[in-house]
Amino acid sequence: MKKTALNDTHLALGAKMVPFAGYEMPVSYEGVNAEHETVRNGVGVFDVSHMGEFLIEGPNALALIQKISSNDASKLTVGKAQYSCMPNETGGVVDDLIIYRVKEETYLLVVNAANIEKDWNHISKYNKEFGASMKDLSEGYSLLAIQGPKAVEAMQSLSAHDLSAINFYNFVVGDFAGIEHVIISATGYTGSGGFEIYCKNAEVQQVWDKVFEAGKAYGIKPIGLAARDTLRLEMGYCLYGNDIDDSTSPLEAGLGWITKFNKDFVNSDALALQKENGVSKKLVAFEMLEKAIPRQGYDIVADNTTVGTVTSGTMSPSLNKGIGLGYVPTNMAKPGTQIHIQIRKKTVPAQVVKLPFYKV
Repeated sequence: MKKTALNDTHLALGAKMVPFAGYEMPVSYEGVNAEHETVRNGVGVFDVSHMGEFLIEGPNALALIQKISSNDASKLTVGKAQYSCMPNETGGVVDDLIIYRVKEETYLLVVNAANIEKDWNHISKYNKEFGASMKDLSEGYSLLAIQGPKAVEAMQSLSAHDLSAINFYNFVVGDFAGIEHVIISATGYTGSGGFEIYCKNAEVQQVWDKVFEAGKAYGIKPIGLAARDTLRLEMGYCLYGNDIDDSTSPLEAGLGWITKFNKDFVNSDALALQKENGVSKKLVAFEMLEKAIPRQGYDIVADNTTVGTVTSGTMSPSLNKGIGLGYVPTNMAKPGTQIHIQIRKKTVPAQVVKLPFYKV
């Protein structure tokens, strides 16, 4: 089991640790609901150093990225980031990722921890044609997500940069918490604003300590993976391995907005055809109409027939009701459609709704 550079810190804080994507990770400290609340209303810090980082450089770096990703990375200027996915050759998704343009010919790809090796092999296969320089930085770098509406105010004393001027999906490379050349990125997975901080493993303890010092007056707290999941689900953000995987197409998953057909990318012809003909199933959001918690793997039922599967589900701490995502036939994807979730021996009524569940 791998450990992040802050493992001892989490243990000292009394974190409950669990295996996740090959790492020992903090799942909670004081409890999911309290931690969820902290991020929605204040500021909290996630150690997400298990994520993977690839550096792609050289004259053909953009051409390689355009080939392997579904979004149009040519739109990126230096200092901008973009959410994208990597389609596979058979209609599914290798991974979803964030692409950062660090310099004119330098890009940083941030990928999911469980997929680091798979993603590296996939990109390397296509790089034979382009010959871009590729470096896997995953083992040497740490990533902190400082999230919540008070994040900008709480962290401003730690940087010479005006943090409030960094727009969503923009970033700067600058000083933070006494360390030079840190990536300060206005990205995150919570829907409550904040930053993601990329630094070297040797620097992350100093960053963590100073972040908690600066945030003390704002009630800053460490947050575990359990609250990360409830926060992202309230926003309807896809989680790889649950809502998207090697067998789900980006169009089925509602990721048509990051699938741009103005360029040639892996399996783009087949996906363009799918767009033209329409998909047979769609990822939908639903709310339970009775007190019940949907979970991944539960059947979605209509007219006593199984029509789909729950891919993500939880009791929403913000809404105090059961919410979930799952695939259903396209004709059942319209908001307002009544469905049922099979929870043990009972079928519990639910309704398809528009995302996000939680509206700021």
